[in-house]
Order: sequence, then C-alpha cells, then structure tokens
Amino acid sequence: MNRVLLTMAAATLAAAQNPPPLPQALSLPKPGPAADGPYAPQPILQGGIVVPIFPPGSPFLNAGKVREAEVYNMSQAVQGRISSIVNIHNPSIEVHTVERGINTGAAVILVAGGGHNTLNVGGEGADFVPFFYNYGVNTIILRNRLRRDGYNAQTDAVYDAQQAIRMVRAYAKEWSIDPNKIGIMGFSAGAELASATAVLYSGFDEKTASDALGNVSSRPDFVGIIYPGPTPFARNRTAPPIPKNVPPAFLVCGGSGDRGHAIWAMEYYNAMLAIGVPNIEMHLYGNGRHPGDPLQDGTRMSGGLTDRNGIPFGTWQYRFIDWFRDLGFLQKTGVETKASRDVITYVNTPPRTPRANP
Repeated sequence: MNRVLLTMAAATLAAAQNPPPLPQALSLPKPGPAADGPYAPQPILQGGIVVPIFPPGSPFLNAGKVREAEVYNMSQAVQGRISSIVNIHNPSIEVHTVERGINTGAAVILVAGGGHNTLNVGGEGADFVPFFYNYGVNTIILRNRLRRDGYNAQTDAVYDAQQAIRMVRAYAKEWSIDPNKIGIMGFSAGAELASATAVLYSGFDEKTASDALGNVSSRPDFVGIIYPGPTPFARNRTAPPIPKNVPPAFLVCGGSGDRGHAIWAMEYYNAMLAIGVPNIEMHLYGNGRHPGDPLQDGTRMSGGLTDRNGIPFGTWQYRFIDWFRDLGFLQKTGVETKASRDVITYVNTPPRTPRANP
C-alpha cells in the first residue's frame, strides 16, 4: 500500500514539474493585409467599429503609402494585447459605444502618445474603453499618422485629430452620441494634437468646407491634455489667436519630476487664464514622472490608468470625472451642459485684456 502511494505521489510530482502546454489565446487581433485599395484598419478590441477618417483619394492622404498595412507591436507578457501601432497611412477611428440605458451621449476621442514614433494604443487607448463605459461615456480610439512614417506632427497628425472630431459628429445620430458632447483627450505627443484642436478648428473647417461632410465642425466640446508635449503656446512657437468659443480644458501632469511637460501644460493653462476662459482646470502633481522614464529597478514608468504605486498622480482620471460631471457632460443626452452655457456667456462678454505683471 505504501508503495502504491509513493508511486502516485511520484507521478503527481512529475506532472507538476512537466505540465502540459497551455492553450494559446483565442481571437488574437492582427492587422489586415495590404491590398490593391486603401488599407482597411482592423479593430484592436472586440466590438470596435473601425472607420477610416478620410475617403479614398483624399488630398490629405499619401496616395503612395495608403495601401500599406499597419504594424502591431504586441505585449511580451499578455497574449493578444496590442501595445502600440506603427506604419499608419490610412488613419481611422475605432468606436466603442455604451448600452442605451446608461448612455450619456458624451464621447471621448483618445489620442495616444509615443513621441510621434509609435502610437501607444494599449495603455493610452484600449484601457480607457471599460473605464469610460462605467460612466456612460462612449469611447473612440484614434489611429493618427506618425512622424516616424514621414508625416508632419503639426499638420498631418493634427488634421487627423480634427477630422476625427468631424467624423464622430457626422455620425453622432447613428452611434447615439450627442453632437454637443464630443471631445478629445490626448496623452504626451497625443496631447499636442488635442491642444491644437482646441484652438485651430476654424482653419481646418475652412479647408474642408466643400468636402463630403459639408459644414460639420471640428471644434471639440472639451479637451483633455494629459502630460502634454509642446502645445500651440510653447515658447518656441508663434501662439495662435484664441477663439472666443474655445472649449474647456482639463490638464494633468507630474510636477518637478516631469518638468518639461509640466511647463508645456502651464503654458497652455496660462494662455487661457490670462483672458479668463471658463472651466480650465489643471492638476500638477508633486510626485510624478513621465511615462517611459526609467526607474531605479530598471523598469519604465507606466502611463494611462496605471496606479503608479499608489501615489496621487495614479488617480488623476477620477479628477477628470469630477470635472466632467461638474460641467454637465454626464447628464442625459440632449441636456444642455454647463460647459456650453458658460461658453455662450463668455462669447457674449467684452474681451478681457491680459493683466500685466505687477
């Protein structure tokens, strides 16, 4: 009897030391193939509706590149998770809507960072879909073109962000989105694009007035500027005029630990504050580093929704929700927001001259 038990124990130990291989993850996302026509972008999350933002033959596209397939960079630790995308020549939006019973009609277009060399759609895109879903907010992931692939970040990539806003507004009814509650949130390099959409929309609307979307506006109803790269108000740029109906903005960054990006955030905030633009809110955290910065243990700082070892910077997204709720974006669809009323009031007030330094 003891010999039988020993044999069974030995067999169990051997099985534990040599377990059978695990199955592979199912439905792994992969880019579509290159084809004779423009590349057809594929969803990176289940249920996503993917729509190219420019029609075939658009003068905004590079005709010599638009057929090339995107390249996915997959996580080395999580099967099926797309960390980033490159080789984007047919920019697109991926739309994730929410259930009718909780839908506020609000929509956030997410623009990931990556230094214009890659698009970090995992941590600064896909992860936000379930987060915003819980608040009844529809989420759209933008795949914009990159400097590494030969595009100009201040023109081509900004056009992608502006056109994304027009596309969501044009199809708002089909997606049960309130056309007056469409905004954009960018991270790092993506925040450069988001900040530009807040002040440069009239020029783009003039460029596109005769296209298929007609007079659909590219003005966002709100902007999220998260640990931004240089905004249009950076010191080495010629600051554009600020439209009277400039949208409200929410800014977040680490402080001295991310000094360069904090300065860029402050430059945007100060330009708006100087002329009294309503509902501009900024959070600079005392303890916070930029995503991708090396840490002492050899790893790199994470961004997006990550907890950041429990520091206050790791809960910035809830400060955004506070701001978002305060401005009325989490009310039922069709209800006028406080943000909209405040913009109208501001437009109708006499211009405010920036105060001189004392």
